[in-house]
Order: sequence, then C-alpha cells, then structure tokens
Amino acid sequence: CVFFMDTPDVIAKKFKRAVTDCDTENCIRYAPAEKPGVANLMSIYSSVTGKTFEEIEREFAGMGYGAFKPAVGDAVIDMLRPLQDETNRILKDKAYLESVYKEGAAKASYIANKTMRKVKKKVGLVANP
Repeated sequence: CVFFMDTPDVIAKKFKRAVTDCDTENCIRYAPAEKPGVANLMSIYSSVTGKTFEEIEREFAGMGYGAFKPAVGDAVIDMLRPLQDETNRILKDKAYLESVYKEGAAKASYIANKTMRKVKKKVGLVANP
C-alpha cells in the first residue's frame, strides 16, 4: 500500500519488498492466475507509464524482479512527485488555507441558514428576521 504523501524512499522500499514468486524463467509476464503479485505490479506500472503488458514484458525480458520492482517504484515516485510538491506548497501557504476554509465556512453557513428558513416555513414556525 502506497500512500499519497509517502516519501520517495518509503515508496521505493515498499516496491522492493512487494510480493512476487520464485519463478526464474520469463518471470516478468502478465499471468494473474499464476503470478498475482507480478500481475499487480505490472498493472501499477502500466497505469503509471501508459505501457501495455506486452510492452512491459518486452522491456523487462530476461531481467529479474531486482530490475522490475525498483522500476515500478521509480515510475510511481515520478508520477506522484509533482502532486506531492504542489500539496506541500499549498500546505505551507497558511494564508491561502485560511482563506479557503473561511470561504467554505461562509458558504456552508449561508446554505444551512437558507435550509433552516425553508424548514421553519414548512413546519409553520416564524422565520428569523
């Protein structure tokens, strides 16, 4: 399991420790029933890189898990990096965050008050002035 804000080192370690199998011949191939761990890693790599399973099999033909797992981790790290950078930038901008939550609170309050006026009218209570 990789979390959105995991550091690159943590992500790399998680992929290096990912479950595979003990197949030594043609080990990087998409065979979900026989090799669910490798199929999962290939699905992740495919999703992140846009490569097909056939392209992945060709890319890692003759290589073992020692080459494949770090490549998957690196691809995920590269995909997450700009998102993490932007998230960190926003989280450091306290003034911006305060303006966002204040604006959200004002909108929520307006909607809640409008709803309460409708409810009070429907049940016959006098609405607040």
